[in-house]
Amino acid sequence: MTDYIGYEALTQAAMRGVVREALRQVASESVPPGDHHFYITFRSKAPGVKMADHLVQRFPDEMTIVVQHQFWDLEVHDGHFEIVLKFNGVPQHISIPFAAMTRFVDPAVNFGVSFEGIDGAGDDEVVDPAFEDSSTQTSEPEASVEADPESTVVNIDAFRRK
Repeated sequence: MTDYIGYEALTQAAMRGVVREALRQVASESVPPGDHHFYITFRSKAPGVKMADHLVQRFPDEMTIVVQHQFWDLEVHDGHFEIVLKFNGVPQHISIPFAAMTRFVDPAVNFGVSFEGIDGAGDDEVVDPAFEDSSTQTSEPEASVEADPESTVVNIDAFRRK
């Protein structure tokens, strides 16, 4: 059966809206409330992503940033957000369109969402710029978030027709 309404696209847009509103709450306070913090994974070469060339070279496919303690100038717009994070002590401005996001996780409340285009495989390197050096980078597989039976991870693929 053909989906003339486009429920998948509507659901994706709605979940990106949830992320946008969560970021807006953080931007208004300049700090995440309570224990909230975000792991945001995005395609580093997606249209509209703006970040230093050396970061794109280091993370040619996907990059995961942590928004928790040390970030500056978070600005949330309708189609993208901008943030300044330090990498090896050097502030870097990053602009990320919401359409470039592949995952959003708030481990404080076991909430996460995966967006279209995720194949479920891979060891994405999580970059917590506040603590970044060669000895503190870790690999954070997606399964660590989805394996928790108490978590509320919404994977759009689960609703697709095969």
